[in-house]
Amino acid sequence: MKNRFVFLCMMLLIFLAACNNGEQSAEVDIKSLINDYSTDQKEAVSASVNATQLLVDNGEQQEQYELPEDEFFVSIAPFVEETHPCTYHSLTGCQGELANTAFDVYIEDVDGNVIIDETIESFDNGFFDIWLPRNQAFNAKISFDGKEVEAPLSTYEDDATCITSMQLS
Repeated sequence: MKNRFVFLCMMLLIFLAACNNGEQSAEVDIKSLINDYSTDQKEAVSASVNATQLLVDNGEQQEQYELPEDEFFVSIAPFVEETHPCTYHSLTGCQGELANTAFDVYIEDVDGNVIIDETIESFDNGFFDIWLPRNQAFNAKISFDGKEVEAPLSTYEDDATCITSMQLS
């Protein structure tokens, strides 16, 4: 009887592992998970965010997590002298110039409604992450140390999640 119980338990574990297939659990807090990768609280071989998903390669399997339907992830690395081209933000690889720097961030939609008006500090990687409403256009103004940049942002399905083109002057 004991061997049969152990066998049934093992079969249940194998079944549950096979059902996962690297897909996200309904219990995942995607914003916290992205923040954990952005701030090096979680490690992976690679983790990146496109317009609709967080993609994680932990070395043994690849996982995909759906982003919220009504919010769009954007990671911004304002710079003074050095930047890199980027479309989809690599939480584990992208490096911006101004790490651990406080920026005054002002973002409004095309109707003039203020979406963000606060000071945000960049992470060790020189980026700061924000969430904006999906399928909209915005104007962003970022200031630091007497320098400023204004640029349009948008959150449509083909838009970038990695913004490295905002040069402060």
